[in-house]
Amino acid sequence: MILRAEIAQRIFDAPLLIHEGKLVAAMAAIGGRIVEGGIHFEGGIEAIDHVAFENGRPSLGRLGDGLGRAYDRAGQAPYDLIEGVAVIPVEGSLVHKGAYVGMSSGRTSYQGLQTQVQKARRDERVKGVVYEIDSFGGEAAGAFETADMMAQLSREKPTLAILTDFAFSAGYLLAAAARQIIAPPNGGAGSIGALTIHADLSKKLEKEGVTVTVLVAGKRKVDGSPFQPLTDDVRARVLARLESQRDFFAAAVGKMRGGRFPKAAALQTEADSYTGSEAAALGMIDAVGSPSEAFDAFIAEINRKR
Repeated sequence: MILRAEIAQRIFDAPLLIHEGKLVAAMAAIGGRIVEGGIHFEGGIEAIDHVAFENGRPSLGRLGDGLGRAYDRAGQAPYDLIEGVAVIPVEGSLVHKGAYVGMSSGRTSYQGLQTQVQKARRDERVKGVVYEIDSFGGEAAGAFETADMMAQLSREKPTLAILTDFAFSAGYLLAAAARQIIAPPNGGAGSIGALTIHADLSKKLEKEGVTVTVLVAGKRKVDGSPFQPLTDDVRARVLARLESQRDFFAAAVGKMRGGRFPKAAALQTEADSYTGSEAAALGMIDAVGSPSEAFDAFIAEINRKR
């Protein structure tokens, strides 16, 4: 019951920076644990069943599980350090809080990323940072604060975001904080927008003969309640907030990417998603290429300057 409540709190009536296809796939898998009978979406959105580095796809081929080992060793850095380059993975679904680094149960926490970023800033051994990204996004809470920290690091040390596959929504927001972004031609980037989902259980409860009475102080207290239909004015206010979130998202990307991909260009995408080659043509990323080759070239460049 606790897990069910936690999942519902993270998903319903909260702003999300996640690719809609990934959300549909996630709800197909766990929706029945939240709402009896499962959750069904209108609009024909295609589900995307994506797991970071599934089917043997390489995690840059040589990075291994250094973060996990380092995390277990007291006094060690919370990232793999290869020839002066710290490697920080941004993988799977992104969540606000989680006292761990790396991916756990398919999730990466902003809390863990912030710990790694702050440590990399202070660590004199770190001459540059590579963000290894494969994420369809996740929660909005914590995303912008984390991006700000990553952007601060980029002002102080060379950084590179390598999309080993995808960087959508919050995943792209974090990638944009790096000095440069490289993706494979058939990878993906974009989805610069926000969404939320609302479950209306009123008809289901009525059919089952269940009457729910919610007593409140403050007429707006239960706006968006799952026990009543979503009114037009509440819908309009939620959509306005989401549009404001999208504008804020685009502004953050424009600030970090500068003239390569300004706010206006980010807004013009209307939250669409692009292949690596398409994203490069738009200025959303800087180049397409092999993740492993980009990683090796970055290490060589960092050590050439030392």
